[in-house]
Amino acid sequence: MLCRLTLPKAVLLHKIAGLDLQREAECMVNKNLLTNGAALVLVLGGVLLAQPLLLSIGMFALAGAITNTLAIHMLFERVPLLYGSGVIPARFVEFRQGIYQLVMTEFFSSENIDRFLAEKKQQHSRAFDFEPVIKQTDLSPAFNALVSAVEQSSFGSMLSMFGGSAMLKPLQQPFTEKLQSALIEISQSEQFNQLLLTQLDSPEQLAELRQQIEQIVEQRLAELTPELVKQIIQRMIREHLGWLVVWGGVFGGVLGLLAGLISR
Repeated sequence: MLCRLTLPKAVLLHKIAGLDLQREAECMVNKNLLTNGAALVLVLGGVLLAQPLLLSIGMFALAGAITNTLAIHMLFERVPLLYGSGVIPARFVEFRQGIYQLVMTEFFSSENIDRFLAEKKQQHSRAFDFEPVIKQTDLSPAFNALVSAVEQSSFGSMLSMFGGSAMLKPLQQPFTEKLQSALIEISQSEQFNQLLLTQLDSPEQLAELRQQIEQIVEQRLAELTPELVKQIIQRMIREHLGWLVVWGGVFGGVLGLLAGLISR
């Protein structure tokens, strides 16, 4: 368990991206094998039975299926002496840059952020939900500051007569809970949210917010590797790529049928 937690982020992303990849790969391999196998059976049947039409159908079907299988393989893997193969891993930088442009231009442009904040102000709704953050925040420094202030005040000497700051220790939990509730109530008030939205709506804050979003996006995209990009795209389209082999064999068989009928 500890080993998993200490893995680099890129390795974790690599593992997450490949969770279903093996199952999808097996599904695609099954389609490839079935299509190529069926075409090969037709070829053998045409040769053994001396049926030129059956041979033509099988040859064209096999050519279509094998060509599409090779094309799919070349899409993801580099093949020696074949120019243009492995295009997806080779172009992963452009792919990564395309994601960045899409996210920052279409989702987090200055106009979109400004429109979001304006709509929130008009609807008088909460800009952000701070309750989960407040609940997970350690508020003990606030209690420690309170104790320190009491010790340094005129009550400090009186407090030392009754055991010092240890006498205030039982109050820490009730104080923390009350402070937590107060902070949540303040963060949910309309006045606080309107002030927050007004502050965020300023040009300086808007530019800083967008810059922080850019840094987050760039940091996450920097963790992408060529292999991870390849796996992400494979997860999205691998199932459909298997059907290209199937239809390549089907259309090849139809062309073989037409060619066999014409040649008679």
